[in-house]
Amino acid sequence: MSCYHRILVAIDGSADAEAALQHAVELARDQHALITLLTVAPPLATPVGAATSAPPDMLDVHTKLLREATDSLPADVGVRTRLERGNPAETILEVAVEGGHDLVVMGSHGHSRVHRALLGSVSERVLQTSTVPVLLMRHGAPAPVAAPGKAI
Repeated sequence: MSCYHRILVAIDGSADAEAALQHAVELARDQHALITLLTVAPPLATPVGAATSAPPDMLDVHTKLLREATDSLPADVGVRTRLERGNPAETILEVAVEGGHDLVVMGSHGHSRVHRALLGSVSERVLQTSTVPVLLMRHGAPAPVAAPGKAI
């Protein structure tokens, strides 16, 4: 019996997000689950005055990120993609609930305590607020190992 049916994987192009995706693929295979790849582009900036120019739209970058991530998946893993705009943490939480996801898998950048205190962390906010289980992965971290006789 499968524990997970729908796995939400938040990607941002980082090595940690890549590690999260690779782990989610293994979980999806094991659990016969569907993966939803999500990336969140920043909201469109609106210029305040004529002299102010808006930063370039990052939609193309996020579209390419989703396409590359999707292309990297093995053919035996079911995948959906979502490109959203907004606050990353809030959007991940909303998509997790509205999509009926059983698990959120995402990278943890491992910022210092000072950085988190000043700027916050998307993964930390998702972890603290989510009603859906969250699995955080770091690039280069050893894969989880089960105790003898225990499944992960």
